[in-house]
Amino acid sequence: MTAIRLGISELRRISAGTLPKLAILAMIVIPTLYSGLYLFANENPYDKLQEIPAALVVQDRGATVEDAADGTSTQTNFGDEVAKQLLSGDGGFGWVETSQADAEVGVRSGRFDAALIIGPTFSEDLASSGKFEPQQASLTLITNDANNYLAATIADTIVGKVRDSIAEQVGTEAADTFLKGFASIHTNLASGVDGAQKLVDGATQLSDGTVQLVDGTARLASGAGETAAGASKLATGADELATASGRLSSGAATLSDGLDTLRSKTASLPSQTQELADGAQQVADGNAQVAGYGQEAAAAARDVVGQLDTARTDLEARLAELVAAGTITQEEADAVTQVLEDARGPVEAAATQVEGASQKLDELSSGSAQVAAGAATLAGATPALTQGIATAASGGDQLASGAAQLDAGADTLASGAGTLASGTAQVSDGATQLASSSVTLRDGTGELLSGMTELYDGLVAGLGKIPDVDEQTQEDTAKTIGNPVEVKKDTIANAGTYGAGLAPFFMSLAAWIGAYVLFLLVRPLSTRSLAAGRPAWQTALGGWIPPAVIGIAQVALMFTVVKFALDIDPVYAVGTAVLLVLASATFVAILQALNVYLGAVGQFLGLVLMLVQLVTAGGTFPWQTIPEPLRSLHRFLPMSYTVEGLRQLLYGGDLATVARDVGVLLVVLAVALLATTYAAYKQRVWSPSRLQPELVL
Repeated sequence: MTAIRLGISELRRISAGTLPKLAILAMIVIPTLYSGLYLFANENPYDKLQEIPAALVVQDRGATVEDAADGTSTQTNFGDEVAKQLLSGDGGFGWVETSQADAEVGVRSGRFDAALIIGPTFSEDLASSGKFEPQQASLTLITNDANNYLAATIADTIVGKVRDSIAEQVGTEAADTFLKGFASIHTNLASGVDGAQKLVDGATQLSDGTVQLVDGTARLASGAGETAAGASKLATGADELATASGRLSSGAATLSDGLDTLRSKTASLPSQTQELADGAQQVADGNAQVAGYGQEAAAAARDVVGQLDTARTDLEARLAELVAAGTITQEEADAVTQVLEDARGPVEAAATQVEGASQKLDELSSGSAQVAAGAATLAGATPALTQGIATAASGGDQLASGAAQLDAGADTLASGAGTLASGTAQVSDGATQLASSSVTLRDGTGELLSGMTELYDGLVAGLGKIPDVDEQTQEDTAKTIGNPVEVKKDTIANAGTYGAGLAPFFMSLAAWIGAYVLFLLVRPLSTRSLAAGRPAWQTALGGWIPPAVIGIAQVALMFTVVKFALDIDPVYAVGTAVLLVLASATFVAILQALNVYLGAVGQFLGLVLMLVQLVTAGGTFPWQTIPEPLRSLHRFLPMSYTVEGLRQLLYGGDLATVARDVGVLLVVLAVALLATTYAAYKQRVWSPSRLQPELVL
């Protein structure tokens, strides 16, 4: 075929002699040197960050942190913990602990690329929220862009991670303290419930006793009335009294024994009711203390909500900076903010429940105080009751004595009938008063029992609303509150290293440079073929084949070095090699067309086109970040598709995208060859400008 013979002829021409052969070899090596050196130099710079010197200044005095659950205090120094983390090798830079003056001088002179200063009140500020004296802790980062701008940017990222780690630790400890406070309240309230149950049991026993007392005093009042009636009849007739004196003496003795028994049974009633009043007062005091704990817990819960709001404000500010810097998109920032908002809902609900429980505890404290006052009133009335019982017992004794005297002699009975009538009237009045007092006592003990029951029910209800979780759940909840958001990475295609991430761009750029330098040696069209009047398409292909063949050698060597020397292993190795060959052939066709049409100007435009594609191909930053009108050129330049296709093949991406990129490159290749063919057709006619060009390179 004539085109192939023309290509072979051109290859023989440019390889005739030692120096031309060395020149061809140099052109083959140039793309490999370009891409290889760049990728070798940028293989994985993040693994070498520890070689970057950075100063660390720790001035933290530490702080005393009190455990709300058991009241113990511990000495904590968060600054030392941060220093230990950075100096252990996980801090990114090669941190060197020094003084503040030395750090500032070192950053200014370039001996340190950055300096981190932990101030003297760092731990105190972190612990201030637990004392309800909140102060925001701060880290001072000193950088100098005159040393290295990227070093300052990396330092910002590292310090940001340190800050996040500290915030997570402090937040977890604060949440743990908060939950331990709940546990303490739950334990104390459970003790209150047990005490209230004992009070209810005692009040029930007291109520049963007062019911029996009411029945006894009612019978006593009835008997006293009957005795008064008998005494009256005794006064009207001595004969009837003499007949009934034996029976009266026996009944009076029985009454005296009953009253003595009643007096002995009720002798300890004042002290018992006083103990009841004292116990009720202790319960009221305990409930008031529990209510105070509830108010503290409610304030702490609301403070946690406020801290979440503050954290959200800080997060939104940071996200706004990241959006402004182009690190993330606004949609991603909104998604992160929404996750924090979702996490705030449960905390807000928990705070509301704690406040409700605190109000119930306040109501419980007020009710127990009322119960204590009622018990005190009851204790005050009990001495009068026992005094009445004692008076009744004394009257019973007198009644028994009179009945004995009546039985001894009718005459004495007749003279003492008036005295007996008066005494029995007093006994009747005392018995009636005793019956009334016992009814009052019964009503009071009923109210006391009702109040104790309400107290117990309120304590049980409040206890059920306070969280009671095991230690493991408490720790897990504290960790979740301290770090509510976890980012899980799911990478569809992974480059592996920084150098592998840049490989598509540098290999594409190297292929263009290789094609560009070829036309410093190879003629774009055969002059002899043009003079002989051969078909234009044969002339065009004859001029394209020699640089295309050398281009294959260029990308073959480059691919070999990248894969075996730099350890960048493509997922689709064959596809990567084929795409590099196609890219080289396409770039050769484009540069051939520019040289054929414009000569030296076309060769210069090839360099300009390389520079334009260098910034529009999206090889480093996403192409969407470049400004107009360069962004509009991205889809019209071939290197964009070469970079995109190589990424998919190197990292195991979408083959459908590769097919599209190959299609675009084939179209560009065909268009460039057709343009060269048309130019070859036009150049079969010689003109003075071709014979003597104005500019020759």
